[in-house]
Amino acid sequence: MKFAILNDTHAGVRNSSDIFINYQEDFYTNVFFPYLLENDIKHIVHLGDYYEHRRFINFKALSANRKHFLDKLREYGITMDIICGNHDTYYKNTNDLNSLNELMGHYMNEVNIIHEPTVLDYDGLKLGLVPWICQDNQAETFDFLENCKADIIGGHFELSGFEVMRGMVLPGHGQDGVVERLRRFELVLSGHYHTKSNQGNIHYLGSQMEFFWNDAHDPKYFHVIDTETRELLPVLNPITLYEKIYYDDTRQDYNEYDTSVLENKFVKVVVINKTDAFTFDRFLDRIQQQRIHDLKIQENLNEFLGENVADSGLEVEDTSELLAAYVDNVETILDKDRLKNELINLMTEAETFEIA
Repeated sequence: MKFAILNDTHAGVRNSSDIFINYQEDFYTNVFFPYLLENDIKHIVHLGDYYEHRRFINFKALSANRKHFLDKLREYGITMDIICGNHDTYYKNTNDLNSLNELMGHYMNEVNIIHEPTVLDYDGLKLGLVPWICQDNQAETFDFLENCKADIIGGHFELSGFEVMRGMVLPGHGQDGVVERLRRFELVLSGHYHTKSNQGNIHYLGSQMEFFWNDAHDPKYFHVIDTETRELLPVLNPITLYEKIYYDDTRQDYNEYDTSVLENKFVKVVVINKTDAFTFDRFLDRIQQQRIHDLKIQENLNEFLGENVADSGLEVEDTSELLAAYVDNVETILDKDRLKNELINLMTEAETFEIA
């Protein structure tokens, strides 16, 4: 058999903005479910963070998600096993109170919620599913990882040494004692970090959709496993929401740029070289004539970063990189790795409550 893997779908993301509700519906309706139907795939494994907010849910987002995802499971005869991610649990030290239990009660024939580490048999493939590790379940989870008879592990792990977002590894960020317990398995698949990466047998699958600027130009996939061949197949989501344009009129004629491809996107123009102000302004006008969600212009970062960074030749694109660059160049006795970690956490929390 073949089954699909989802993770970090974050229903209600970005303060339940209509833009993101429609974007998620577009993915499910025009990419994900058509692929499953075409390839006769009748089962999904979800590796956590189904919902966005751990403490509340917007009724508009909840209703939309039921229509474009949960109701489709029932309509197409598809079942799903799902574990808790950190965004699905109300408390940080236990998974007992979680949004999956509270909001999926009408879909118990379609959805199987995995509350504790469990090995399930998928046509001879033994898959161990591990919910979010917290204080309450850590000992049980470690015992499971040391002794279970699984071939493959699927979880929502926060591991150190991996990219938390594209190009950024935060030293010291992650749960202790987990990586070494995962090395004995044939394959480990995890949600949580939204960029796709792997080290040895451990694979972060990345999110299936773009939610923030750091997702721009970072390809997004859902995955399919063949239980016979053990092949992990990434399936590209071609629908993108963020577009960065690196403007350099010494290399490209922007009068020829097809701005229609920017429709229904957040657009950021990063100015590398601008020798003709009139052409640049006309290019921006053409972009704004499209039905875009937002336009940002990024010029001359040196004034924010300081001369030392400018002299280093560092190219900074995202807020996360800007913060990291600032910390690297500031004089302080504080632990810079810990400071970066705290700033990224605050940035991620803040982004939840803004739209663009």
